[in-house]
Amino acid sequence: MTFNLASILRDSARRHSDNAAIVAGDQTISYGELDRLSDAVASGLVAAGLQPGDTVMLQLPNVPEFVMAMHGILKAGGVLIPVNTLYKAGELSWVVENASTRFAISVDSSAKEAAGALTQNGGGQLWVLGDPSGIAGDGLVVHPFAELSAHAVSDPPPFVQRDPGDTAILLYTSGTTGKPKGVQLTHFQLYMNAGAHIEAFQMGPGSKIIAVMPLFHALGLSGILNATVRAGGTVLLLPKFDTEAVLATIQREGATHIHGVPTMYHSLLHFPGLASYDTSTLAFCGSAGAAIAAEIIDRVEQTFGVQILEMYGLTESGPVATINMPDDRRAYSIGKAVPGVDIELWDEAKNRLPRGREHIGEIMIRGHNTMSGYLNNPEATAAAFTNGWLHTGDLAWMDEDGFLFFADRKKELIIRGGYNIYPSEVEEVLYTNPKVSEAAVVGVPDERLGEEVKAFITLKPGESGEPQEFVDFVKERLAAYKYPRIVEIITEMPKSPTGKILKKELAPKS
Repeated sequence: MTFNLASILRDSARRHSDNAAIVAGDQTISYGELDRLSDAVASGLVAAGLQPGDTVMLQLPNVPEFVMAMHGILKAGGVLIPVNTLYKAGELSWVVENASTRFAISVDSSAKEAAGALTQNGGGQLWVLGDPSGIAGDGLVVHPFAELSAHAVSDPPPFVQRDPGDTAILLYTSGTTGKPKGVQLTHFQLYMNAGAHIEAFQMGPGSKIIAVMPLFHALGLSGILNATVRAGGTVLLLPKFDTEAVLATIQREGATHIHGVPTMYHSLLHFPGLASYDTSTLAFCGSAGAAIAAEIIDRVEQTFGVQILEMYGLTESGPVATINMPDDRRAYSIGKAVPGVDIELWDEAKNRLPRGREHIGEIMIRGHNTMSGYLNNPEATAAAFTNGWLHTGDLAWMDEDGFLFFADRKKELIIRGGYNIYPSEVEEVLYTNPKVSEAAVVGVPDERLGEEVKAFITLKPGESGEPQEFVDFVKERLAAYKYPRIVEIITEMPKSPTGKILKKELAPKS
């Protein structure tokens, strides 16, 4: 049996050749054209010496060339490594070394860093989108990206068949506990994951999805790009999240879907000119990447008149593992396991927990969606699994119908005087305060109790308040051991490129 993930583009090009595959500003690319452009990239890579199984580092923002390059790499039999455009040479060097990478595609604003990483590891070939002048290095050959996209297509075009279990994409973790680990995601796994999104969000050739999540991110790559291409829909590419640009794109293009992290929805809801935009074409919203407050869910659904379907997963699960379905949904849950996937909750002794709110345990995943392992890291791979079950490091409880309710990250659990406190529960209460714009709760060292609860909040425009009033607000609504004894009002939350609040920058440095 053979299979290549790039079949999602080839098949959609055969069925919907004239459909718009990508819209990026004033540029529209049909499926037929996108298929031909990726054939050219594949032909160029093969001519440059790419062999099946070789890795290619892809450092591009949300531009059409990302999609061309991705499918060209896959068609040529290569393994795609999407990386953040903000990464520096030192960060990229480990990726290049770990994956034995000799090929890279970058944008001119980031290409010197990619060149530095390749040079530190013996050189290679680099294609640059934009101006390649001034980019050089020992053992490095630099080309303009236009050479790839305009390369003569061989007859027949390259389409290297792979084993379904072969690695298609390597996504490197952030490396918060050491060097980044290369998560190996297979052709079959990513194909199935795209299918789970298509089913839940009822996607088809008429779907038009806002792609503002970075395509180098698991959700942006699999849940947005792969799912839309497999469905034959249109990807509405935006280079970054800008509230007004998102609303303008929804109105101008008639967008039907948007996926994002909770902070994106928060920004949309609080945009002063929201009412002046027509968002009536939206059919579904999806939320993932972090726990979303019930207050935000309710307001999104009231404001836009559509369901917001929560999902859950991590890079190692491809990414989606659970999802709410339009006709099988439990409000404020993160959904049920996607088809073909098993979910259990385990205690610290690795015992399976029964269902019920009082039984909070670590989410364990088993199924076709879990990674094949971390590249060249057997120790970390072994630690990530127990008898075929993937450890997530996340805590939840499950109701009698199989719906999961997220509690918190295991590492973010606060233990105050022997009591377990889940920051998301405290944050939920803070979000109900009419003055609060955003909230993040962390544990801080305490000599007597071990840890104390501290809340960081930002206020809505025009609002003011003193920390004690927010302490009292939560105190009236939660058990005595849960409310924050410390509240700090700040002007802005630190966030990742995907818009996720970075609690590690708020918590004390250990």
